[in-house]
Amino acid sequence: MTTHLTPVRTGEQIAVTTVRTRTARRESRIPRWTFKIISPTALVALWQALSATGVLIDDTLASPATVLATGVDLFAEGRLQEAIAVSLQRVGAGLVIGVVAATLLATLSGLFRRGEDIIDAPMQMLRTVPVIGLIPLLIIWFGIGEEPKIVLIALAVTFPLYMNIYGGIRNVDAGLVEAAKTLGLGQFAQVRHVILPAAMPNALVGLRYALGSAWLALVFGETINASAGIGYEMNTAREFFQTDVIVVCLVLYALLGLVADFIVRGLERVVLAWRPAFSGK
Repeated sequence: MTTHLTPVRTGEQIAVTTVRTRTARRESRIPRWTFKIISPTALVALWQALSATGVLIDDTLASPATVLATGVDLFAEGRLQEAIAVSLQRVGAGLVIGVVAATLLATLSGLFRRGEDIIDAPMQMLRTVPVIGLIPLLIIWFGIGEEPKIVLIALAVTFPLYMNIYGGIRNVDAGLVEAAKTLGLGQFAQVRHVILPAAMPNALVGLRYALGSAWLALVFGETINASAGIGYEMNTAREFFQTDVIVVCLVLYALLGLVADFIVRGLERVVLAWRPAFSGK
């Protein structure tokens, strides 16, 4: 609690007391990032302890120290960088195709009733089909090259993003649209200045889901006759029971997904700076 003097019109000064809550005082002493790393650190420490005591053997699950050493060796050999580059190219290509398709379809379906009649029913049916189950058909249609991998990722991205954009458009407050009409905005201006900004929060949530789906699809996609990539390294390690390499690959998937999610959350703070939101107590 701090006290300072504030001048008033009559020239007098009154004492103003600023009260800091218990939560504010605690957060000022302990940064939030320390709480975020407690549980992961505890899990890694438990994992290392179980490995050191022999409860977990390397044939079952390599220890964190072994995994770290293996990751350093793979990086020194250049295999890690090559695998990441190849996998990022596949995810990037599939993500671009999926985002464009989902945005176009959801916009047409959300803005126009006729578009909903034509587009939404097939999309609702197709989204219930397991994307992974399409791998045999994709191989028949596109062969065993890069195409089926990219198409698989694009399909995994399209459906969650479509659902969120479509839902965001259809959940726009009708009062805002009526107010825009009253102000004389045309249809294009209404879409640009009212409907799309209001649907943006849903769209960004859908993008976060889509990124998670993209990395999940990549894991399965890289089982299709891949000769490079994180999935290829993991499949090769599986054949030789190299649990350390498998864990390195899993950690890479997790870190890349975390970085992608961090980028989208940063984009949210920039794009949605106009929108006050509850950030937790």
